[in-house]
Amino acid sequence: MKTIFHLLTVSLFIISGCFRIEPAEFVILVHGGSGNISSDNFPEEIREEYINVLSCALDTGFLLLRSGASSLDAVESAIRIMEDSPLFNAGKGAVFTHEGKNELDASIMDGSTLKAGAVASVTDIRNPISAARKVMENSEHVMLVGKGASVFARQQGLDIVDSSYFFTERRWRSLQQLLKEKGPEKYSTVGCVALDKNGNLAAGTSTGGMTNKMFGRIGDSPIIGAGTYANNTTCGVSATGHGEFFIRYTVAHDISALMEYKNLSLAEAARQVIHEKLEPAGGKGGIIAVDNQGNVVMEFNTSGMFRGYAKSTGEKKILMFGVE
Repeated sequence: MKTIFHLLTVSLFIISGCFRIEPAEFVILVHGGSGNISSDNFPEEIREEYINVLSCALDTGFLLLRSGASSLDAVESAIRIMEDSPLFNAGKGAVFTHEGKNELDASIMDGSTLKAGAVASVTDIRNPISAARKVMENSEHVMLVGKGASVFARQQGLDIVDSSYFFTERRWRSLQQLLKEKGPEKYSTVGCVALDKNGNLAAGTSTGGMTNKMFGRIGDSPIIGAGTYANNTTCGVSATGHGEFFIRYTVAHDISALMEYKNLSLAEAARQVIHEKLEPAGGKGGIIAVDNQGNVVMEFNTSGMFRGYAKSTGEKKILMFGVE
């Protein structure tokens, strides 16, 4: 995997956070969260672990897109890879609530129809992103929560697991430390956006929320327009960061709206929302996005964000820190 990564990595011309390269037939981007991500707290061997999982997620979605699969298929499959890894705060790697539980949220959106699905506060669905897609495609609703979401997922034949499946020692230690300090810790999430050969956009996001979050707390990840948005006329967006701010500023939809109503480019819209609206308000985090022309943006206002993209042109990039 490391060899493939180095062979496919290329030099890019960066303008305002947007990687402007020749048009691509299809594109996929992933993120694994933003925050205090620097070379000081991620030694080389740990970096390789993250790069390998991000690369696997990208490759999984890329191969689907290359075969002619839909952007929805690519988004769901890539996010499942990250949900199954203990490295990221989603699925297997989900953080713990104040009560010592794992409560997961996810959403997905189809840019061609504006249909969307989401689940929130689920404790036994192995891959919440797949449950979110089932809600979108096999119900008349957009969001199901808690026990109802679990019952629906079971009826849909999804993989239901015991809550112990989500236990990881690293996340448990983080909770114990925060219980002593009496405060919540902000963790990020995972997400994916894609443009397929038919010109259709899709976006998805999945998370375990905040370490030590209070009972019933739901962030932006399952909320359409806040953490996830896709519209074929503009772009697909997946967000990561302090969810309360992304909800208040409807970050994902705001980027699309600036493109649609003010005719801004994806890069201009993302920069305005993340740096001129969100950051002054105290909101920390970032987004990955792709527009309907295949332009990609990975914009954030933290020290780093796990992120990467792959294009049909053969270009692939995976980054972690702010300046690389």
